[in-house]
Amino acid sequence: MPSVAFHTLGCKVNHYETEAIWQLFKEEGYDRVGFESTSDVYVINTCTVTNTGDKKSRQVIRRAIRKNPDAVICVTGCYAQTSPAEIMAIPGVDVVVGTQDRKKMLGYIEQYKTERQPINGVGNIMKNRVYEELDVPAFTDRTRASLKIQEGCNNFCTFCIIPWARGLMRSRDPKEVIHQAQQLVEAGYKEIVLTGIHTGGYGEDLKNYNLAMLLKDLEEQVKGIKRIRISSIEASQITDEVIEVIRNSKVVVRHLHIPIQSGSDTVLKRMRRKYTMAFFAERIERLKEALPGLAVTSDVIVGFPGETEEEFMETYDFIKKHKFSELHVFPYSSRTGTPAARMTDQIDEEVKNERVHRLIHLSDQLAKEYASRFEDEVLEIIPEEKYKDAPEGNLYVGYTDNYLKVVIPATEEMVGKLVKVKITKAGYPYNEGQFIRVMDEMKERAV
Repeated sequence: MPSVAFHTLGCKVNHYETEAIWQLFKEEGYDRVGFESTSDVYVINTCTVTNTGDKKSRQVIRRAIRKNPDAVICVTGCYAQTSPAEIMAIPGVDVVVGTQDRKKMLGYIEQYKTERQPINGVGNIMKNRVYEELDVPAFTDRTRASLKIQEGCNNFCTFCIIPWARGLMRSRDPKEVIHQAQQLVEAGYKEIVLTGIHTGGYGEDLKNYNLAMLLKDLEEQVKGIKRIRISSIEASQITDEVIEVIRNSKVVVRHLHIPIQSGSDTVLKRMRRKYTMAFFAERIERLKEALPGLAVTSDVIVGFPGETEEEFMETYDFIKKHKFSELHVFPYSSRTGTPAARMTDQIDEEVKNERVHRLIHLSDQLAKEYASRFEDEVLEIIPEEKYKDAPEGNLYVGYTDNYLKVVIPATEEMVGKLVKVKITKAGYPYNEGQFIRVMDEMKERAV
């Protein structure tokens, strides 16, 4: 039995696609082994969001070549898409496939075995207008399933290379999304995370169909679905219709990740982001009205070229005022090939790091404050794994619908099930909970 080993760099979408590529290998009779093992084929799924992503990708490629110089080394993903020649130049790389035509990978591997000539299978992603169907009926992780609903992005923010790595916006056929969701629920998943490169843009390229309609159809047509989480949505995509659907839904969770990037209109303009802070504020207020207790998490880039102390404070104050529940804070990282990398007023690393620390400190404060609102409340979690810092091994950790991490005494059987818990002690990053009961599925089925 031939063996294959995977290494995935970068985002959730890459992890999803590695699972999809594994399905293709599985169908051809491959055995999956760990990346540190000796394998016949190594697949490295690369990231290019920053220059560091490229560098890490190259390191992992070289590691695989050293591990087994006779193996077929296959490189795919975003870095492969944007810089195939750079990857082909690494001695020992045999097959390069970008962010499309993944189904051809196995054919290229067979071709390489007979011809022994490196193959560059990367085409022009900007010409692609069709969503590439890749099936993922189950995941190695057994508690939260990702479901990719779209590909690409039309935004061309000045700091971002991703449209060049992923191409333009393409939505997945709604029938496929629903079919895949049903498969995942039948495989035992209670929570499905809708994901993509620009997830909230779903439907922009479809006739008379959009994200709000997809959310509704998933809830109505997928039997047994318990939770739908949207991995990320832009403020401009939170339409009144989306707010209505979420307000009325029994399964869309009370948590939205809305990337803000900056809270200053002048910085947003330089970033070429398509909203103002007044608009962003209005959307958040509408959402919180529709969904009391909603958790809003966000991404922030600190130290974008030209960012003054005043502009940084606008971001700081906006986040504080609107009480985001958690932030992912990134110091601006110059990405070769993007307009922002050519801007002259780059910010000093020390200034960037100092601002990052201030925002992380604020994020911790806001997260604690948000969690404290739920002390003594009864919520539902899906236990995911053992709590690593527990002295005894009977503590498990899982997420509530509004994205609080809760540690409870539990058993292995409860992993992946919906469990009612009472929050006994709020905190951050963890809350302590008391087990009440496992939700009775038999009753629910009978209803």
